[in-house]
Amino acid sequence: MKENGSLTFGFSPCPNDTYIFYALAHGKLDSPDLKFQVDLQDVETLNLRARDVFYDLTKISIHAICHVSRDYVLLNSGGAMGKGCGPLVISVNEIAPHKLRDIPVAIPGKYTTANLLFQIFTDGNPNVVAMPYDTIMENVARGKIPAGVIIHEGRFTYHLYGLKKVIDLGEWWEEKYSLPLPLGGILMKRTLGDQLHSLAEALIRESLFYSRKHEEEVWQYVKEHAQEMSDDVIKQHIDLYVNEYSEHFGESGRKAIFTLLKLGAGLGFLPDVKENIFWD
Repeated sequence: MKENGSLTFGFSPCPNDTYIFYALAHGKLDSPDLKFQVDLQDVETLNLRARDVFYDLTKISIHAICHVSRDYVLLNSGGAMGKGCGPLVISVNEIAPHKLRDIPVAIPGKYTTANLLFQIFTDGNPNVVAMPYDTIMENVARGKIPAGVIIHEGRFTYHLYGLKKVIDLGEWWEEKYSLPLPLGGILMKRTLGDQLHSLAEALIRESLFYSRKHEEEVWQYVKEHAQEMSDDVIKQHIDLYVNEYSEHFGESGRKAIFTLLKLGAGLGFLPDVKENIFWD
């Protein structure tokens, strides 16, 4: 926490985050006891900074939570979870999904949920190559790597690169486990205490409700950080990733998170979670 009483808060420039957190970032809420100093970074940078306990609050991939759960707790609001929103594996060529374990595949960061989900699907692929998420489609299209796991707006634009879908990992997850897919969440330092955890969670929900009521006002901020996405892709992104789970994970959401982490630990990609990862 800064000397002026504000909390540092790192989140991504993706439309779902800038949409949800607009009111927090711009002081639009009546919160005299809590202010926020925001910093926008790509999700893998946020994952790595969480290991250094860099922010008071931070967006993080669900994959990365086990590595930082000693210092952070997971809030119920502001995360990314849903149905039909999972990573896709794409290629120039027709590839049978079961062959993905035998070839190099680009991933959007070691600690991303996309990588963890891909590892669960392939029972551990030793040939993954981490690269920035926004370079994967171009590298696959140019033949620099046979296949790639894409996230965010890539699911709406991969066909523009002449790429083919090998498998939708979100659909596979939902069919196999009958749960929504947990992608990301908001962590807060344990040392800040339950009262601040509760207040921050409530303000995140208020920020989301503000955006739903003032979408024209919020649009310019979202578009400013949307990295040249078209208006249509931005809208699809928000419609898909901002949903009822953004308000609160709920019982099914919590079950989905624990299921994903347990599977990852079983493969040896994650340490077991020894603390309660939720603040409440």
